[in-house]
Amino acid sequence: MKIDLVTGAVVPALSGEDLAASIPAMAEVAQLDVLNLSNVPSDYMCPERWITLQQSVETALARDDVCGVVISHGTDTLEETAWFLDLTVRASKPVVLTGAQRNASSPDFDGPRNLLHAVRVCIDPRSPGMGAMIVMNNQINSAREATKSHTSDVESFKSGDFGFLGIVDEDRVVFSRKSTRRQHIALECAVLPRVEIIPMFAGASGDMVRAAAAVGARGIIIQALGFGNVNEALHDAVAAVIAEGISVVISTRVPNGRVVPVYGFKGGGSTLKALGAVFADNLSPQKARIVLMLALQQSRSAAQLQEIFDY
Repeated sequence: MKIDLVTGAVVPALSGEDLAASIPAMAEVAQLDVLNLSNVPSDYMCPERWITLQQSVETALARDDVCGVVISHGTDTLEETAWFLDLTVRASKPVVLTGAQRNASSPDFDGPRNLLHAVRVCIDPRSPGMGAMIVMNNQINSAREATKSHTSDVESFKSGDFGFLGIVDEDRVVFSRKSTRRQHIALECAVLPRVEIIPMFAGASGDMVRAAAAVGARGIIIQALGFGNVNEALHDAVAAVIAEGISVVISTRVPNGRVVPVYGFKGGGSTLKALGAVFADNLSPQKARIVLMLALQQSRSAAQLQEIFDY
């Protein structure tokens, strides 16, 4: 992104070649083959674009002369794209995503440094098998745990209770841990099932749950409270759509911790579980949505869906 001199607003501007050319030191690190797949705000990312990107990544990784893939991506949906690729790319070669919190017109633009570090992580001999990673601000995050935690700070991506996979120092890449909760869910459909996210809040009516069902959602993620609780109105709406054959998954708006069916009041997690709702473990609503879209290609069974989320 750069500032448009006419409007004064920040818009997509730089190509992959522009980014690579801004880093003279890159030639000493790796040989880059640049593919300009798209140049859109990450707010425009969607399942269709994810599938196109996944196919391009798979094609690149199948080449013997390619050791890994680095993707420059806007930060707003960076964690979702990383998680989608982590789930769907089977190759063990590394996939590294990076971005910038400051636009290219800023005197302290962080994009070139992040891109250089992403390439360094990508070529590191310990990176294969680590899954999709997010590299920004000298820090390496796992796709499953990483989330954008600040609107503008360069240290925006964090992994909550689990911490970074490692760091990128000036002289070497240092890995401290490996994510053990990794699974592969194959892409089987050209068009993924529609899944909507509905938030729970004080006084929620449940109307949006029924509306999602009415417009054709095959799955619904409830962004519940706490351990995975809702009010009576949302409980009744969940019961109604499950009875229609729509899969409902319970996540939480709390940043850290698992959802667990503990509470027995109407709308408590235990009562939602009894209705046939599935619990998303520690996945955020946006990441739970991606798992459900992929899982619905294979099954609508609540028991089988729960096994996938518990993996």
